[in-house]
Amino acid sequence: MIFASDKDSFYMIRTLTDNFINLFYPLICPVCGTQLVHGEKIICTHCLLHMPRSNYHLFDDNPVAKAFWGRVKIESATAYFLFEKGSKYQKLIHKLKYKGQENIGLELGRMFGDVLKETAFQQIDYIVPVPLHFKKLRKRGFNQSDLIARGMAEGMGKKQDTKTLIRHIANPTQTRKTRVERWENVEGIFHLKNPQQFNNKHILLVDDVLTTGATLEACTDAVLKAPGAKVSLAVLAYAL
Repeated sequence: MIFASDKDSFYMIRTLTDNFINLFYPLICPVCGTQLVHGEKIICTHCLLHMPRSNYHLFDDNPVAKAFWGRVKIESATAYFLFEKGSKYQKLIHKLKYKGQENIGLELGRMFGDVLKETAFQQIDYIVPVPLHFKKLRKRGFNQSDLIARGMAEGMGKKQDTKTLIRHIANPTQTRKTRVERWENVEGIFHLKNPQQFNNKHILLVDDVLTTGATLEACTDAVLKAPGAKVSLAVLAYAL
């Protein structure tokens, strides 16, 4: 049992230890490359303040939702932030997906969830990340969409489901494929392991970045096979 004075000593020692470690292994902002100071988490205060948040959750006819009009039935869609190719905020996605900086996905997911919990998105039942095939997951070691969804579930106080929607075909990477090739590449690769889990449920599908939307469309098709299911979409970033 830790008493009040013991708690103060514990936190003081932990702070001193963290500061000592940071002398040799400083925490760096993945956006601008500057060293984080005490109290900053993952991203520096300046970059957080200037992050190009989309606010797409505030209106229904936003670009993410429009990307799926006439293609698949969804309730709502949104993105947390925007980036242009080569911009410094694109680095967040690159470092999460290819450099293994998992804390970026978790922290941005929490912030995204904090925003959505005061909106109509709070009406969803489960948060479901776009799944990886088990072979790719074993090779990479993590699923970036799962990290984002996990943070969002914490921020929104919702349950995350990673067992029902399954990627049962290990399709090739979408990188460098044309729009048509991307659609063909994901056709029929997802299915529901236990469809009754999603019966009459509102599912929030989560992915890292929206490009053509082919993968999310394929996921949505699979989820909507559950009777009475509804789908909304949330991506961490939308490329302009």
